[in-house]
Parts: sequence; structure tokens; C-alpha cells
Amino acid sequence: MDVAVTDVAYQRPVRRWKPERCDRIALVLQGGGALGAYQAGVFQALSEADIEPDWVTGVSIGAINSAIIAGNSKQWRLKRLRTFWERITERKIWSYTPDGDVFRKARNAASSWLTLIQGQPGFFSPRHPTPWFSLAGAQSATSYYDNAPLRETLEDLVDFSLLNEKTMRFSVGAVNVLSGNFVYFDNQHETIEPEHVMASGALPPALPMVKIGTDHFWDGGIVSNTPLQYILDQDDPLNTLIFQVDLFSARGVLPRDIQDVMARHKDIMYSSRTRYNTDVYRRIHIWKARLSAALQKISDDRLSDDERRLRDELATLPEITILQLIYQQKAYEGHAKDYEFSGTSMREHWQSGYEDTKRTLKKQEWLRMPVEGAGIVVHDVHRESDR
Repeated sequence: MDVAVTDVAYQRPVRRWKPERCDRIALVLQGGGALGAYQAGVFQALSEADIEPDWVTGVSIGAINSAIIAGNSKQWRLKRLRTFWERITERKIWSYTPDGDVFRKARNAASSWLTLIQGQPGFFSPRHPTPWFSLAGAQSATSYYDNAPLRETLEDLVDFSLLNEKTMRFSVGAVNVLSGNFVYFDNQHETIEPEHVMASGALPPALPMVKIGTDHFWDGGIVSNTPLQYILDQDDPLNTLIFQVDLFSARGVLPRDIQDVMARHKDIMYSSRTRYNTDVYRRIHIWKARLSAALQKISDDRLSDDERRLRDELATLPEITILQLIYQQKAYEGHAKDYEFSGTSMREHWQSGYEDTKRTLKKQEWLRMPVEGAGIVVHDVHRESDR
């Protein structure tokens, strides 16, 4: 189904595909550093299918990708994403890599080592002096790298005036350093600046906390690496199709050596709690439906104004379809995969996201809203079954 909407920035009608009974399409992007190129491949496939999100939300590298998407007009989004990923992965590692996993592992190790030593172009640069040789309270005392290059990149590639016109909803998650509370910066509620995006990606101790107003923030991934729950917690009646793009898989194999242990630990720590979030949403939906049925049996004169209002709200419970795409780690990738920023790996990650999304979109039955009353349905192309 095509839906006509108005592009506020340019005052022209655009066509956006939506399934029947779908009110909103959301793109949810998990954090994961260098693996974030996978999300760019997902977006390319969605764009080619004329699927435009109404809402993009992310954490860490997902926040950066989200800002580039929401902060550009339709014809520039994919180009700006590609510019970003090519800019931060432009360093040449080896002139030639022989075929075989052993050579690729060595090459990836060299790439991640260079990231540790030199930082990444357009993203972050090493502190001089290091925090170990800095006095308490000094600017260089609380992080190994300076993220000033990221600010320049964001200002170059993101039109924040367009982002704040709210043509597309945009939200990113971060953690308040003092309170430990997880917060969302949302263009529906505040004016978004580069600092809000940088805060969502300020993973300690690598990157510095970011000051916004009188508060300081770190990467949202240290509390919750995916903003799915933020969408599910919205108290509105909008049927929503969600493309959730995860970069760490909760499922894996038994580790065989210490590097496997480090990689598996990181996957479990940063993988999203999709099953938990959707199970909680489903239980709440069931109880809301039961309460709605009970209130419908009571005559108006026996209900208070608040109870009548609640009855009317519960009569329009939203339906949610989640299409989950999860990056599948290559055999030669280890625990450093999220800071291995080589151009070769970037292109592989991008292509993986593109191919996974193309496979997902071929399953037309997955692109439908759940039957009324079902609440929530989750599909995963790598599991080929509903959960």
C-alpha cells in the first residue's frame, strides 16, 4: 500500500510504502562500532524497495547512522551513509590479502591494532598525553581518544535543521554519568544537536563523556544497546512495522579458546534483549485486552470519567510486527570485530546487511500487520520461524 505524505522540508508529496493497517514504520539500530556498516546495507535494501521509515532510533553507531538518515533528504541519505563509512575506513591496511581465514585473521588483527594506536579518520584520535599521564580534572584524563573528528563529520554530513523539522522522528539513547539513568534524546521533545548523537556513542573509557546542559552522558550501550523498548513503551494506538537491526547475536557457539571467550562475552553483553522485551509487551497486551473486555461489559453510568477514557483507549490497542535482522559473525572475526574498521570489512558488513534485508523482504507474509488482537509478532530470517 502506498501512502501519500508531505515532505515538510521541501513541501512536496512523497510516496511511502506501508502494509495494510500499518500506521508507522520504525528503523531500530543497535550499537556495535565497525559492525554498523551492516545497518547501512539494510537501509540500502529498504531504500531500493521504497520503504521509508517514519521513525529512526539508535544507540552508539546506530545513533550516528540514524542521524545521517534523519538529517538528510531522501535522495541524499544513502550517499551520505556511504560517504561516512568510506571516510572512517579509508586507511589502507594491507595492499594484498592472500585467500584463507588465517590471513584474514592476521589482517583484521593488524587493522584493529592500528585503530588502537592511531584512532580512525573522521571519528576519533588518540589523546596526547594518555589519561594515565594526565592530572585528575584535565580534559585528557577520562578517555583514551578525542571524538572531535566525529563532531566535524556530523556537521558535514547531517543537516540538523532538517532533522529538527521532525519530518522523520529521531531518537537516540544515552546514559547519565552521575545518575546512571538511561535517557532518550528525541526530536519530538527537544532540539537535537551534534552533542546528542556524540553522547549516544561515547563509549567509556575509549571516548569522553559528553556534556549537554549541566549533565554528562556516556554511550547508551552500557545500559541497553537497542532502543526497541522505547518504541514498545509508546502509549499510542499506532500499528507499527519495526525493522530491528542488531549487530551482536545472543545465539552463538561454545568458545574453544580465550579469544572465543572474549568474543562470546561481548556478543552476550551487547546483544539486544528482544525476546524479553517482546514477551513483556505481549503479556501487558494480553492483560490490557482482558481489562478492555471487562470494561466493555460495564454500563457508562457505573464508570468514572477516567475509567471511560481508559476503556476507549484500550479499545484501540496497537499491533506490532518486528522484522529482526542480526549480523552473523564471520569465522575469521574475533572479539575486536567492533573496532576493526578496515575498508574490506566495512564492505563485507554492508553487503551482509543488504543481502539479509533482500531475503527478508522476499517474505511478503512477514510484511503484514498481525491479525487484530495478536499484539506482537517477531520474524527473523536467520531462524526462519516466528517467536
